[in-house]
Amino acid sequence: MENHNLSKHQTFYAIGLSYKKADAEIRGKFSLSDDAKTALLNQAKVEGIDSLIVTSTCNRTEIYGFAQHPFQLIKLLCENSQGTVEEFQKVAHVYKNQEAISHLFKVGTGLDSQILGDFEIISQIKSSFVQAKSFGLANTFMERLVNAVIQASKKIKTDTEISSGATSVSFASVQYIMKNVADIGNKNILLFGTGKIGRNTCENLVKHTKNEQITLINRTKDKAEKLAGKLNLVVKDYADLHLELQNADVLVVATGAQNPTVDAAVLNLKKPLLILDLSIPKNVHDNVKEIPGVTLIHLDHLSQITDETLENRQKHIPAAELIIDEIRDEFISWTRDRKFAPTIHALKAKLNSIKEGELTFQRKKISNFDEEQAEIISNRIIQKITNQFANHLKDDETAVDESIEWIKKVFQIEAAS
Repeated sequence: MENHNLSKHQTFYAIGLSYKKADAEIRGKFSLSDDAKTALLNQAKVEGIDSLIVTSTCNRTEIYGFAQHPFQLIKLLCENSQGTVEEFQKVAHVYKNQEAISHLFKVGTGLDSQILGDFEIISQIKSSFVQAKSFGLANTFMERLVNAVIQASKKIKTDTEISSGATSVSFASVQYIMKNVADIGNKNILLFGTGKIGRNTCENLVKHTKNEQITLINRTKDKAEKLAGKLNLVVKDYADLHLELQNADVLVVATGAQNPTVDAAVLNLKKPLLILDLSIPKNVHDNVKEIPGVTLIHLDHLSQITDETLENRQKHIPAAELIIDEIRDEFISWTRDRKFAPTIHALKAKLNSIKEGELTFQRKKISNFDEEQAEIISNRIIQKITNQFANHLKDDETAVDESIEWIKKVFQIEAAS
């Protein structure tokens, strides 16, 4: 693809890793906390990167941005996470220009999600852009691109049925609980952690299980109380976690900790316990599997669960792709037009300058010179010439950079940036 970017001498890249090649353990190493994201953005600004956004979810960690070489972005990720360059190279993807743009469209519209049609990622992209903009790291290209992805996401959600059925890990977890725990309405459910995925899971539990025995615990109690107030649930202090674990039949862990918050040492169980770990990095230590009666399910397993509507959602992929193609092509066209527009304006100004010189010469030479008619004819010719050049630059087969340089050289012009 021709480099249509708005950052001079830089290329647009999408670098990162996702559930497709990286398991939960590796994704955990590259996950970025809020503080790590802030540090990364500060470092990017110091290193002269023009524009980038950072997303880090349970399924993926990615950077979309401009750089002279993708290693600039890879270095930023590795230096602000627990992952190494060697680990990154084994599981990573690196896209540039049009491939990077297409990838962001697929991610933002749920076509690249673990569960097809999961639209939760688009809110992550929105907030990532807002954060980047607050750091002065969102140029016109990035803003237009993110808005185009948001537009495609909305249109796909409205015009197709690709979001029918279980379209998120949080809902898939509730499905799993309902299918594997008998008499779920009368079981004790403990939700530890009230981040976004925890909140969504809690809302789905209330809606679909009709269970009135859901208890919330969060390190910051007021966050749990805020959620509990909306759903009329019980909140316990973090200090009561050990006691509540003994009472629970189902434990859903959705904390944002960088290390396990639940392990075998804190479980003193008197009955079977189903644990769902919806965190990246994993927040439940694997050693809990050694305890009789404990069943541990991680979100990677949940994402493999298919319901009866999956086949129906897959039927709507072609329609979703058509929507993406249309909006993406509009964006690509905008980038091309924006790139060569200054050259076309400069060319038109040059031709008008030539015209004015020629008209001045003819006024002196011809006594009855029809200035009005000459103005009309010459303006039409100039418009046709500039249209011809514009159409050439819009052609997909045109090497835009080379053509712009050729036009500048032939007509001795310098386009404004």
